[in-house]
Amino acid sequence: MATTSAPVYPANTPIPFDLFVSKKHRALPRGVLGFADSSGNIVFKVNRQDSKSSFSHAKASLLYSAGNPLISLYPHNDGSWQGFKGDGGDKDLIFKVQRVLTKFTRTELEVFLVSENQGQGELTCDLKVIGCHFQRSCTIYKGDSIVAQL
Repeated sequence: MATTSAPVYPANTPIPFDLFVSKKHRALPRGVLGFADSSGNIVFKVNRQDSKSSFSHAKASLLYSAGNPLISLYPHNDGSWQGFKGDGGDKDLIFKVQRVLTKFTRTELEVFLVSENQGQGELTCDLKVIGCHFQRSCTIYKGDSIVAQL
């Protein structure tokens, strides 16, 4: 009698899953962008908070479905955006995003991850995001490899 066993997968293998972007999901208040899983459950939300008194206090926050902040984005003086862990303000910088190309049909962003660039004098681009807002699509590259397509 032969025995068969289930295939063994490495513990750190990422499991791909689809997220669907919506502004009109029934569980979202007006003006909030949401990301739902294939069952229709909201997984993440994006809140924008614009301060009327000062541009430097405008921010966007990526929240877990329960409303806890995962990442907060703040505009920087040079036109870039900086992403901080949680609602951390200036404490836990994770990444910086700089727009390098804006054309009518295409936008390119360079993403600099702080942990990848620690100890280096000048930041090096870790990810490149190339997208088209008319087609509502973008591709994320690490070097010449595609990491994700939306």
